[in-house]
Order: sequence, then C-alpha cells, then structure tokens
Amino acid sequence: MAAQKGKDLLIKVDQDGTFITVAGLRAKRLAFNAETVDITDAESSGRWRELLEGAGVQRASISGSGIFKDADSDELVRSAFFNGNIKNWEITIPDFGVVTGLFQLTSLEYSGQHNGEISFEAAMESAGLLSFGAV
Repeated sequence: MAAQKGKDLLIKVDQDGTFITVAGLRAKRLAFNAETVDITDAESSGRWRELLEGAGVQRASISGSGIFKDADSDELVRSAFFNGNIKNWEITIPDFGVVTGLFQLTSLEYSGQHNGEISFEAAMESAGLLSFGAV
C-alpha cells in the first residue's frame, strides 16, 4: 500500500443527515484509547502484571486545527460547543475506512495575529459506540 496524503484524512460533522467536511482544517488527529483492568495478584506468573481482557473503557478523541473559513461547518461546530450538543461525526481514513459515531466538542479555540489569518482548534471526545467501515 502506498503512503496516503494527510489532507485526505477528513473530519465531517452531521448536518441534518448529511456529513459535511469541517472547512479549513490543516492538521487532524484521531486517537483511540482503552483503559486496562489490572487483575494481578500474589499468584500471578512471575509476578508479571495480568490484565482482564475486554474489561476496560474504550474511547476516541478527535482534534484538528486550521484556518477559520466562516463556512456552514464552522457554525455547526460553534453551536455544538456552546449548546453542549453531542453530534454524529465521521472520520475518513483514506484507503482504510471510515469511523462514525457520537462525539462531544470539549475544546474550541480561535486565534489570530494582526498580520495573519484567523485560525481555530477543536477537540472532541467520543460519547458512545463507534463503528468502523472498511473501504
């Protein structure tokens, strides 16, 4: 498989049943994490840590930063943050698959300098079951 372009990693938000790409993003990140449940005891082989399979909480986080474009997606992101909405999001990983599920915006920042563009950063945390569809 060939290397993929970072610009093709897409973060989309649900707008009335249709996913629209969040405009202006330059950097994007999708991270999956799973907590562990330690079941080590005095009888553990060689005193090595033992983990309970499938018992920890799984979560995903999305973050991105880019140029503020004042597009429809910017209004969706802003209103989702200020209203505390949990929305359906879709993350496309080129030539690999699509992750879809509920996320809540946990951080939204705007910045700019007098001689530059307005930029923004956003972060989301999963808020339910995620699905993965392979390409």
